[in-house]
Amino acid sequence: MIRFLAISFLSIIALTSCSLKTTEGLRQISFSITEIENPYFSNPEIDYVYKAKIAVYGKNLGGILIIKKISPENHRVVFTTEFGSKLFDFQFEGDTFTKHFVVEDLDKKFIVNILKDDFKLLVSESAEVLAVYESKSQRIYKTEADERFNFYFLEDKSKRLEKIVNTSKTKEKVEIHFTSSDGKTADTIAIKHNNIKLTINLEKFKNE
Repeated sequence: MIRFLAISFLSIIALTSCSLKTTEGLRQISFSITEIENPYFSNPEIDYVYKAKIAVYGKNLGGILIIKKISPENHRVVFTTEFGSKLFDFQFEGDTFTKHFVVEDLDKKFIVNILKDDFKLLVSESAEVLAVYESKSQRIYKTEADERFNFYFLEDKSKRLEKIVNTSKTKEKVEIHFTSSDGKTADTIAIKHNNIKLTINLEKFKNE
């Protein structure tokens, strides 16, 4: 009996430690939608221009980030100083990633891979839905990404995308927070890593 109780107690601890905070308190619901969409970088007629601050392992970089949809599943992401000197230039075409340029201080495989994953998640326009959850004010759509998962948080009434959380099976890795006044373009974007020292903050340039 004591042995059975001990095994049960350890099982509960293991299950609790492996649960994601992302889905705590959420109710899983049935769904008919097959794909979830990120609309914020989907218009090829728009140059998405942001004031950018990137903090990576003690280096603080400020400048201008431009995201341009070139064709279906093809985005160019360029980060420059305010004076126009290029800091990095990436291209995402489906699953193909091209590093056109990276300034020497950032041109380390570890950092480039992190930036690649962050911006691929940011510009990916759709993903297949695996499960749907709901809270009092949001619908949360679970999708798969390689060996990880992405959770898309949409405000229930407006259907605006407010957050994406990238996770392993047991831990939250990256969070992307959005604000948007029209639901079509992100006004601000905050990317935060939970296990490494890298944050990206973007604020859309306003037309004067």
